[in-house]
Amino acid sequence: MDYKVQVGVQSHLEMGPLDDRTMEDLDDECLFPSEMDAQKTQSVDPNQHISVSGSLPFNGNKMTRNGVYKSIKTVVFSNKLNLLMPFGPLAILVHKMTDSNGWVFFLSLLGITPLAERLGYATEQLAFFTGPTVGGLLNATFGNATELIISIYALKSGMKRVVQLSLLGSILSNMLLVLGCAFFCGGLAYHGKEQVFSKATAVVNSGLLLMAVMGLLFPAVLHYTHTERHAGKSELALSRFSSCVMLLAYAAYLVFQLKSQTDHYVPLGEEVNQNGENLDNNDDDEDEAPEISKWESIIWLLIMTVWISILSDYLVDTIEGASDAWDVPIAFISVILLPIIGNAAEHASAIMFAMKDKLDISLGVAIGSSTQISMFGIPFCVVIGWMMGQEMDLNFQLFETATLFITVIVVAFFLQEGTSNYFKGLMLILCYLIVAASFFVHEDPPTDDQSKQPGT
Repeated sequence: MDYKVQVGVQSHLEMGPLDDRTMEDLDDECLFPSEMDAQKTQSVDPNQHISVSGSLPFNGNKMTRNGVYKSIKTVVFSNKLNLLMPFGPLAILVHKMTDSNGWVFFLSLLGITPLAERLGYATEQLAFFTGPTVGGLLNATFGNATELIISIYALKSGMKRVVQLSLLGSILSNMLLVLGCAFFCGGLAYHGKEQVFSKATAVVNSGLLLMAVMGLLFPAVLHYTHTERHAGKSELALSRFSSCVMLLAYAAYLVFQLKSQTDHYVPLGEEVNQNGENLDNNDDDEDEAPEISKWESIIWLLIMTVWISILSDYLVDTIEGASDAWDVPIAFISVILLPIIGNAAEHASAIMFAMKDKLDISLGVAIGSSTQISMFGIPFCVVIGWMMGQEMDLNFQLFETATLFITVIVVAFFLQEGTSNYFKGLMLILCYLIVAASFFVHEDPPTDDQSKQPGT
């Protein structure tokens, strides 16, 4: 009897207090449940009932305050990157007090960085309450929320070229930098072998990326070959039609992934780990318990999205001034700097999962995000621009379209074997450095509807 009592009390201590009851109440319930119930029934009078019920609102408010404090502590104060959060309000203050666009852009960029990462964190917490497929879709969707928000504000300001370049840069960053870092870090963590991932996912995503390249290529070829039937109109009409087709294809892909072929997209690690053993499955499940509740995740997603929207407005308004002040091409800022900040969530998630030997999830975050931007983000911006009266099209210019085409081909070759190692990751990172250097020396050709460039 004593041993059972000790075990019962110890289990309560390990689990922590479930409510405001004292340990004496727990002991009473464990030792003499029936007798204590009888005594309480005899000794409790109506006045005592009133006092207990009167204390419930106080205890409820106390628990609510404790829950809010715990949520804020978990989301805001648990990551060192959040030390950059004060730069967001500082950017707004500098914008109100001075005309230094370079500093406002720089501070806004720093302020958005932790918000993008926390947005990814809240998405991952919400994914615990959904299935793995829906969770991967949520990660890709909210991971790209920063780029889409910046793009919508840029479209509103008539900066079509910034929208095109930032979305293109996000695709390049995910395919080369994020995936490369995931392969590299995962390869170093498991340097004695090659990590494997599902070929089915890689093949379907590669096909969708090639379809996106097709959608971007034909308007550019039509423009540079001067073969339009209606000058200035055919290119825009083709872009809008292609965008609708790409959105339809992406919707069909979602149905295919979520409904028809879910068994083909089960991560390999759920059946057997990379070493052919199942020894760590229980430990992984214990380590991956959600830290915040479902509704807390949704509330934090809304808060982060609104705050990113506010800073994105300042970021877009000062991008040209920053280009002038730093003597850096807008193309380099849009293709390289903005996507690195926007992809902070994908970058951290892909590396973390790769180092846990869950490369299918890393691939879904990196390549899945690129697929979503190319097949949904870009066509979506074309349609939104259509509604706004902005002539947003799919002609990304020859240099940018060629860069995307070569990148998709290179990544498709790296994915065709279904294996990865640190050398493949290093090659992808080095390819991204070449792309970054190319855009640093590239001068974007001026167009009639393009925003004013430095030196033009």
